[in-house]
Amino acid sequence: MQYMVQQSAMKEQTYPRSPDALSPEDIRGFQRGILDYYRCHGRDLPWRATTDPYRILVSEIMLQQTQVDRVLPKYLAFMESFPDPAALAGATLQQVLALWSGLGYNRRAKALKNCAEAVMAHHGGRLPETHEALMKLPGIGPYTARAVCAFAYNRPETVLETNIRSVYIHFFFAGRTAVRDSDLVPFIEKTLYRTNPRRWYNGLMDYGVMLKKTRGNPSRKSSGHVRQSSFQGSNRQVRGMIIKILLPHAGCTEAALIQKTGKDPARVRAALAELLAEGLIIKKGARIGLP
Repeated sequence: MQYMVQQSAMKEQTYPRSPDALSPEDIRGFQRGILDYYRCHGRDLPWRATTDPYRILVSEIMLQQTQVDRVLPKYLAFMESFPDPAALAGATLQQVLALWSGLGYNRRAKALKNCAEAVMAHHGGRLPETHEALMKLPGIGPYTARAVCAFAYNRPETVLETNIRSVYIHFFFAGRTAVRDSDLVPFIEKTLYRTNPRRWYNGLMDYGVMLKKTRGNPSRKSSGHVRQSSFQGSNRQVRGMIIKILLPHAGCTEAALIQKTGKDPARVRAALAELLAEGLIIKKGARIGLP
């Protein structure tokens, strides 16, 4: 089985539809193709130059539903201001949101700060080393916990995200649609390069990026694929506008926020109610501000 690593001339292989039917040669060939591709075309990203679990956690939270090009400058600025859990835990939410502004999904910034506070309070300032313990921290779900274990501790965890999903659908589910993650997991486990899981998953992610650019988006064949709604005019946009307006101010009235956003009053009020419930903003009397 021959592999060519040039992006324009990848030689494909048809694999058995059952993971149990994969031969040792199939597995070695698949691994060799991904690792060779990564050796030649791997992206140089700052969170790949560290094994610090905190820095990897920050990158994973930032990268959720956000493109790498948008994350890069924010990640570097965030690390400069909050280089460790102690710095993040000691910051105000307003300081954190000011650096997060532009990434969207501001609740992730609050969850990350809450996580840093829990790490300082219960783990001596260092993230736990198992995905079970990581999942007990605020804002960390199954994927993030396993990704931190794989990339920080080089543990052979089963990691599945959109780019990895694209690779396995492309190679093992050609011609099929509505592919479930539960169908993919046995293939991921069977083909996992246990010698260096960190390198393996970085390679899978970069190969998945290449597939999306050259072969469409294989992950659209996933049963769970949902096209992200437009940001323009969305509730996310209104929420982000409110936070951005409040950042340089001690507080604003509801009427002032409606006027400054220029959005429908009912939508602004609904967004304010959500932000209040999530603890991203507070209300004192008639004025609304950041905690």
